[in-house]
Amino acid sequence: MKNSGVPGWFYALLLVLAGVVVWRVLAPTAAPAAHPDARAGVTAVDVVAPARYASDPQIARVYAMAARIPNVLDGLYCYCECARHSDHRSLLTCFESDHGSMCDICLGEAALAFRMAQEGASLAQIRAAIDARFG
Repeated sequence: MKNSGVPGWFYALLLVLAGVVVWRVLAPTAAPAAHPDARAGVTAVDVVAPARYASDPQIARVYAMAARIPNVLDGLYCYCECARHSDHRSLLTCFESDHGSMCDICLGEAALAFRMAQEGASLAQIRAAIDARFG
């Protein structure tokens, strides 16, 4: 048999890559996150005051947003997985400490939720948008 000049490991790599592509196409996608039930009467009393982040107006602005929609944030799953690593109940919990200020996912989810809530979106619509963008 004539040597084509292509090493055997190259064919093995192609086989592995083809397997990965087939697996990614055929594997079921992950189920959307389980958003927590929003609690009746939840307030922003524990949301960190935006003034704490006066040196970073962008973060301060999102904390101010969070304080205005605690009932919405309380019904949203946070895709930074803080429910697993920090025992957070919902996205609202992220803004009851400095956690939200250090996490682009938390900040992004809260800003999107605020904008949509201001536009009159329902919690179900906000959840769908959060799942689509961050899930």
